[in-house]
Amino acid sequence: MRFSQVDVFTDTLTLGNPVAVVHDAGGLDESRMHAFARWTNLSETTFLLPPTQAGADYRLRVFTPGGELPFAGHPTLGSARAWLAAGGVPASPGTVVQECAVGLVPIRLDETVPGRAAFAAPPLRRSGPVDDATRERLTRAVGVPADRVQAAQWVDNGPGWAALLLATVQDVLDARADRDLIGAQAVGLVAPHPAGGPADVEVRAFHPGVGVQEDPVTGSLAAGLGQWLTSAGLLPDRFTIRQGTVLGRRGLIRIARDGEQVWVGGDTVLGVQGTVALD
Repeated sequence: MRFSQVDVFTDTLTLGNPVAVVHDAGGLDESRMHAFARWTNLSETTFLLPPTQAGADYRLRVFTPGGELPFAGHPTLGSARAWLAAGGVPASPGTVVQECAVGLVPIRLDETVPGRAAFAAPPLRRSGPVDDATRERLTRAVGVPADRVQAAQWVDNGPGWAALLLATVQDVLDARADRDLIGAQAVGLVAPHPAGGPADVEVRAFHPGVGVQEDPVTGSLAAGLGQWLTSAGLLPDRFTIRQGTVLGRRGLIRIARDGEQVWVGGDTVLGVQGTVALD
């Protein structure tokens, strides 16, 4: 079967978040998909399938080592890049439409920068402030003093994200996640960079419940943060996210609000193309 591996949210191979993509995977059952995702041991492995909904160019299933996700961000951009490189032609020029468990997700292609695209952030499944008990537990779970947490918000678009807004970038970089305290909860940390910094905010993402202790660069979390921080007036309609610093990565995510729609964009690098013996 055709196989690709794409580095996402970077223009330099090895500095973003890789996703493994299996093409034409309609003959694989769920157990085989999950087994392969455990074997790749990446944050996510995806499988391209024929669409079942009108208007979709393809259907995508997304697996972590721990199980299936209804939606994930960097696999969305990486899988679209792999599909296009394999000869996929979108029905609407300039826009790829992905079908996944959260519905149809449009992906806008940047015609001025090869490999750059942006997906439409799906509606949040859960939003609003995190309750006090959960906020206190998650604050302890990431090793951050309570007085360094400025706000805590649900930004869940599928993986279950709760986000903690911290006072400084150093607070984010100094955080140390306790797997047992976090449990199955997906936790994102965000803090503003000073003016003139490498990006507008610094982000880290922890999701040990699905076998990912720390994710290098996280599109789904970025989508939720973009919806929260722009709608609350905490950031302008356009801002950038740096992620992966502690892991030696250099991920850059571009957020843009267009009316009510938030777009999550970045570069992709096609790193591996070949075949895999899965059928």
